[in-house]
Amino acid sequence: MLESNEITALIVPGVLWTLIFFSVLTWAVLLIKGLQFARNRTENKRFQKQFWEARSMEEGESISDNRPGTMAAIARAGFAVVTGRDIAPSNQELAQKINLSDRLERSLRQQIQRERRSLEGGLAILASIGSTSPFIGLFGTVWGIMEALMTIGETGEAGLDTVAGPIGHALIATGVGIAVAVPAVLVYNYFTRRLKLNVSLMDDFAHDFYSLAQQSAFKTQTTTPATTTTPSNPSLAVS
Repeated sequence: MLESNEITALIVPGVLWTLIFFSVLTWAVLLIKGLQFARNRTENKRFQKQFWEARSMEEGESISDNRPGTMAAIARAGFAVVTGRDIAPSNQELAQKINLSDRLERSLRQQIQRERRSLEGGLAILASIGSTSPFIGLFGTVWGIMEALMTIGETGEAGLDTVAGPIGHALIATGVGIAVAVPAVLVYNYFTRRLKLNVSLMDDFAHDFYSLAQQSAFKTQTTTPATTTTPSNPSLAVS
């Protein structure tokens, strides 16, 4: 069985190495997410410029095909509904009873949520590191102080030179824990702000796409005052 001093020799270094790993992970997430957001911003700007310069819905659809970025993905989801590609062949009769406008709104909203989940991937890691690192460091400090006090009690030596060394060494874990937590919290807050901004821009684009589709792509035929039906292949040409 391990003795107390042997356990301490494992716990305190283990705490420090865990915190070092958390620090490396924080900077890795910062690099990966920074590149992801920067690339997405560039792709969205390029796509929106070309999309809003399109002369017809067909041209806009061809621009959005196979293009990267969240805006292009939202546009593809919208065009899938407008052209009826979102409906499986086995569900054509039942799905056509759903109002096209409602289907488009739901599809755009669902695509925004999918893109949001993709952008916020890794942020939970930063939140966990920022919230737990100080406590992990404090655990190492408490354990080190406890071991130092037990050693003092066994030896009977309580001089300042005997107490200050072990306790000061134990406090290193708390300092390292705080040093790891602060960057993690700052990076988390920064990307959370960027995520909210991206979601807002996606909402604006989805709203504009919805309005454009209503104006130029919805061809509905009124059957009753409360019910409308939609052709299986609505025209995409701008009227």
